[in-house]
Amino acid sequence: QAQLVESGGGSVQAGGSLRLSCTVSGLSFNLICITRFRQAPGKERQVVATIDTSGSSTNYADSVLGRFTIARDNAKSTLYLQMDSLKPEDTAMYYCAAHPWSVCYMTWAWNHYPHRGQGTQVTVSS
Repeated sequence: QAQLVESGGGSVQAGGSLRLSCTVSGLSFNLICITRFRQAPGKERQVVATIDTSGSSTNYADSVLGRFTIARDNAKSTLYLQMDSLKPEDTAMYYCAAHPWSVCYMTWAWNHYPHRGQGTQVTVSS
């Protein structure tokens, strides 16, 4: 059974950094594309970043471009999201989601993904 276990969330002051991890088991990690979503209280879940199976192609939401970096280590079956220059508006629950396709598209909605994590909370204070 596939599992996506998330870690790395926490509380940080504005301008700080966090690194989120998503460790996958029960799937052929090098055959899945992965997307990071986030959902702030009272708001819709939104795509933050995507990465293809090889890690060579990434895409970002405009709101995080230049501040966040998505990467993967296929040998460790782990996805990373390095978040720098954090802002209070980055406060949200962050989720990872995987799909057995070479590329995940920014237009794909949360329910398009057959494998989803439970989320990790990120809180940024001003």
